[in-house]
Amino acid sequence: MIRYAITDPAIFSLENATTDLRRIRSKGAVWICYRDKGNPRYDEDACRFVEAARAAGFGRIVLHGWIDLARRLGVWGIHLPSDAFERIGEAREADLAVIVSTHDLDEARRARDLGAHYATLSPLFASPGKGEPLGVERFARIARELEGFPLIALGGIVDDEAVARAMDAGAAGFASIRYFA
Repeated sequence: MIRYAITDPAIFSLENATTDLRRIRSKGAVWICYRDKGNPRYDEDACRFVEAARAAGFGRIVLHGWIDLARRLGVWGIHLPSDAFERIGEAREADLAVIVSTHDLDEARRARDLGAHYATLSPLFASPGKGEPLGVERFARIARELEGFPLIALGGIVDDEAVARAMDAGAAGFASIRYFA
């Protein structure tokens, strides 16, 4: 099962990176994404994040959206937003694992067909500011439709019960901010 932590400035700080990354690892995260969309110094801070994440034992480090920076820092993968499907090929050429944010069957199918390795499918459950949740049944239908393409459940996954429900729906794993907080 993929256990994918996504950082957010509300729950992660570079000043407390050692402590925060230790907490995230203690909750079982194997993948970690540095996500700080509004940061004008993202590139500088990503360098610090990658160094701290490596020191904390993360092997699958992901950057959010910055393909050239991900390649330069030698991280494992890139997480592309749902408005960046056209960048999947570029990310693959950079030899990165490609994760794409998707929100329905059509987007997930498109991500797969364009060569993404994984897609987050969200929101599975209610999540602040993320719109109407897919729910377990709809997620399961999409997972069956795209059998063999790893879908990572995202959205409203805050406890082990939600993780179990996501896995029962056919998710290859889950991603979360709040679960790892």
